[in-house]
Amino acid sequence: MLRNLLSRTGQAVLVLWAAYTVAFLVLYGLPGDPAALIASGGDPANSSATPEQVAALRAQYGYDQPLALQYLHHLGAAVTGDLGTSPRTGPVSASIAQALPATAQIAALGLLMSLVVGGGLALTATFVQVRWLRQLLLSLPPLGVSVPSFWVGLLLLQSFSFGLGWFPAFGNDGPASLVLPSVTLAVLGSALVAQVFARSLRSEAAAAYADTARAKGASRLRVHLRHTARNASLPTFTITGLLVGQFLAGTVVTETVFSRTGIGQLTATAVSTQDIPLALGVVVFGAAVVVLASLAVDLLYPVLDPRMRAVRRTPRPQGRDLVPEAAR
Repeated sequence: MLRNLLSRTGQAVLVLWAAYTVAFLVLYGLPGDPAALIASGGDPANSSATPEQVAALRAQYGYDQPLALQYLHHLGAAVTGDLGTSPRTGPVSASIAQALPATAQIAALGLLMSLVVGGGLALTATFVQVRWLRQLLLSLPPLGVSVPSFWVGLLLLQSFSFGLGWFPAFGNDGPASLVLPSVTLAVLGSALVAQVFARSLRSEAAAAYADTARAKGASRLRVHLRHTARNASLPTFTITGLLVGQFLAGTVVTETVFSRTGIGQLTATAVSTQDIPLALGVVVFGAAVVVLASLAVDLLYPVLDPRMRAVRRTPRPQGRDLVPEAAR
């Protein structure tokens, strides 16, 4: 267990370093001068800043140094927990901490909706015996995966905000403002959960233990819920960890559509204004969330699946054990 933990931790550190490096190179490869953008407030075409002022800002934020030196400086600071200072929002860590609660609310509610709706759809679709109804239900997850998130958000706005007036269209005002953004995220999440869970349910239903349970007199519903669903939920647990990163990326579009303040809107602003410290901080934070979620899934999976613990406890055969008895 300790060796597995150390291996996974090393892989997590490697992923964080790779994400930081790629983001750094991409941001510095964007056209334009970050110092000129800072001096002009994001509109260099209408800037009144003099070349001397731009040069002073370039020296102040270290943009006049060689790229390799800037990379090592920022990377060393990030290792110590200092994500830098944005020229627009101040300390990057404080900006992320301030935007995180709003994003965490819609992500948590969207994840809960995904598990409930996706799991219920998969259980229903694999249990019904009416062929056309089963095919109809199983065709819904691929449809949900193919629908763009921004289109879902705009459709929900038009129907339930502007049309019916049930939910607020924009902002972070109260619990009602969480519903439509969370549903927008949950459309994709529930589709992925339903696809994985339904495939696992059909595979487990054909296993020998399910036939044994039915032969002992267990009802079809009992076998479906008590036996196959329990084992089929393990791959769904894995996809749940991946959904954390998917939802974090999806908040960029969702929070833009619904004009919510959060990590997504912070990311969009940082990229559009070429705010390198803020963009790097958001990338590092997002990569850390994804890595920690994947690490938690990897470590908890053997706890939920006793078969994996049994495999890990099985000693590897030694060289002598590989030789057949007759050949010794």
